[in-house]
Amino acid sequence: MNSFGTLFRITLYGESHQKAIGIVIDGMPPGIKVNYQLIEDDLKKRKPQDLGTTKRVEPDVYNITSGVFNDFTTGSPIHVMIENQDVQSKDYENLAFHPRPGHADFVSQYKYKGFQDYRGGGRFSGRLTAPLVIAGSFAKMMLPYTFSHQLIQVGECQDLTKLDDYLKDIIERKESVGGIIELQVKNLDPGLGEPFFGKVESLVGQMLFSIPAVKGVEFGLGFKGINLLGSAFNDLIIDQKGTTKTNHSGGINGGITNGNDLVVRVFMKPASSIGVSQETYHLKHQKIEDLKIEGRHDAAIVRRAGIVLENAIAIVMADLYLQQKA
Repeated sequence: MNSFGTLFRITLYGESHQKAIGIVIDGMPPGIKVNYQLIEDDLKKRKPQDLGTTKRVEPDVYNITSGVFNDFTTGSPIHVMIENQDVQSKDYENLAFHPRPGHADFVSQYKYKGFQDYRGGGRFSGRLTAPLVIAGSFAKMMLPYTFSHQLIQVGECQDLTKLDDYLKDIIERKESVGGIIELQVKNLDPGLGEPFFGKVESLVGQMLFSIPAVKGVEFGLGFKGINLLGSAFNDLIIDQKGTTKTNHSGGINGGITNGNDLVVRVFMKPASSIGVSQETYHLKHQKIEDLKIEGRHDAAIVRRAGIVLENAIAIVMADLYLQQKA
C-alpha cells in the first residue's frame, strides 16, 4: 500500500516524471517548532553531488500546504509537495515494452496491465525518496534521539579515501556498484516495540525494504554472529539501566529496544540502469533484443542514500515513540 505507520502515519504519492510528488504526515503532535534548516540540510544530503551520482539535479523546492501555522505544527495532517522539474521523459520511450533487467519495469507492466507510468521508473523510482526524507526530518523534530549514517563500503572498495578513483573505473565501464551503509540511533528509550509482529526489527525492516535498491538489512553484529558461540554473542548487562558491555544485538532484545544504540547495516544493490548493452526480452516483439539504456543514472546510488535510510528509520522511531507515550 501507500501508507506506513500507526500513530505517526505517512502516505506517499507521485511518480518520477509526474508534475509533483509528495507526502502526507499524520500524527505529528501540535506545537513542534518547524526546523526548516533541518529539512534543507537533509534534502541536500540526498542531492547528487559526488562522483558516481546522477546528473538529474532537482531543486527540491517543497511546499507545505497544511499542518503548519506560524512555523509550528498544528496537529492536523501535514501535506508537503515537491514539483518535478528536471525531467527528460524521452529517454524512457524505448522501455515501454523492453523492460530493464533488474528493474521493476517488467513487474509493473504485469501488475498494472500496461497503464503504469514507466518514465523514470515511475512509482518505483528513487525520486520518491525525496518526500520520504522530509517526513523523516519532521519525525526527528519531535524525537529526543540522535540519528546518524556512515558509508562503509562501495562495491569492492573498503578504503573510502580511494572511492573516487575506484568509481572512475566503474563509470568508464558504464557499470554500477552497490554498497553498505551503517545507521545508528543513540539515546533511545528502552521499551520501544512489541513482541512478535510489532518488533523493532520487523518495522524497521519493513520500512527499509520499501526503499528502492535495498536488498539486505542486518542488526547489530548481523551475519558475522555466525562465528560466535552464545557466551560470546550475549551482551552482558553492566548496570541497572540495561547498558551492555557489547552491542552484538544492535540495541534490541525480544523485538524491544534495550536502551543501547540501535545499529543497522543496509546493503543497496547496484543500480539496474547501466550503459552496458544487454540482451533481454522485448515484450512487443516477443524475442530477445539488444537493450541500450539512455538517461541519467547513478553509478553508485549508495553515495546519496544514507540520509534516506536514516530518515526512514526516524519515521519508524516516531511511530514507536508515540505508541509508547500513548
